Amino acid sequence: MAFELPALPYTTADLAAHGMCQETLELHHGKHHQAYVTALNGFVEKNADLQGKTLEEIVTFSHGKADLAPVFNNAGQHWNHILFWENMSPKGGHIPGKLEAKLIQDFGSVAAFKEAMKTAATTQFGSGWAWLVLGTDGKLKATKTPNGSNPLATGEGRALLGIDVWEHSYYLDFRNRRPDYVTNWLDKLANYEFAEAHLG
Repeated sequence: MAFELPALPYTTADLAAHGMCQETLELHHGKHHQAYVTALNGFVEKNADLQGKTLEEIVTFSHGKADLAPVFNNAGQHWNHILFWENMSPKGGHIPGKLEAKLIQDFGSVAAFKEAMKTAATTQFGSGWAWLVLGTDGKLKATKTPNGSNPLATGEGRALLGIDVWEHSYYLDFRNRRPDYVTNWLDKLANYEFAEAHLG
């Protein structure tokens, strides 16, 4: 069964008032993410070892294998973007109580959490992602991955939030000001209710 582009949980115009314009979402979701899905389906069709596997299984199976690098890149980006759309909300920015307490426990403060995420996002050279991860030790941490990699592939834990720092995520809205995009994302777009629901 072919992989499909998921529908957005909001319209392409719903995030415009919060710093992500309709054109950004239309291009990012309808063009970039769709291209990853199309490419991944093409690889699966031609490789019997991939057929019948879930997206998560393909990500972990292809990770670190040079001959499957194109498969990993597209599978990873499909997985990343599925999470990314869920990680934003027109009502974003509010951190609910259970997550807030956990952030304070593990980072020291909400401000320290945001600073750690900003550091991860802005120090990722070139394209990549910044993540809020629930580690295997039960503690929250901020981390980053290059290109299409993710915590599922690296085994760093469960991804609760992922910030896309590829330029196509923010260039129309923030030009080359990645730090401003990240600050805006954390303060106005992040769906912290989703993150809290996946704390476990």
